[in-house]
Amino acid sequence: MAAEVQFYQGVGRRKTSTAQVRLYPGGQGRFMVNGKTAEEFFSRQVDFESVMAPLRIVEMDNAFDISVLVSGGGVSGQAGAIRHGIARALLGADEEWRVKLRQGGFLTRDPREKERKKPGLKRARKAPQYTKR
Repeated sequence: MAAEVQFYQGVGRRKTSTAQVRLYPGGQGRFMVNGKTAEEFFSRQVDFESVMAPLRIVEMDNAFDISVLVSGGGVSGQAGAIRHGIARALLGADEEWRVKLRQGGFLTRDPREKERKKPGLKRARKAPQYTKR
């Protein structure tokens, strides 16, 4: 007799943010991020919609209670990390969703990072103005 799964876990990353996501099956759609509701945590609607996209693509908007611990980076980076973590946790729930999530681009970690400042330049690529004479 197999024990029933209490939750599905996924870790998502984006820029310098890391999110630990837990999906609890049979929930009412509660969504907690660092002890706050998702509506309180995400001040911009765009970030909230981005986070909910993997759940919407597999048509499981209110099927799970979601608990997230996220740290590092800014708000949009954290939203991307949470989205990545939710997609990975959904794979634990049902492997058949892999095709939909892959097509939506939710399983690929976004590799873009801040480029370091180079010596002699003002920023990573901005150089001082060139003067001929």
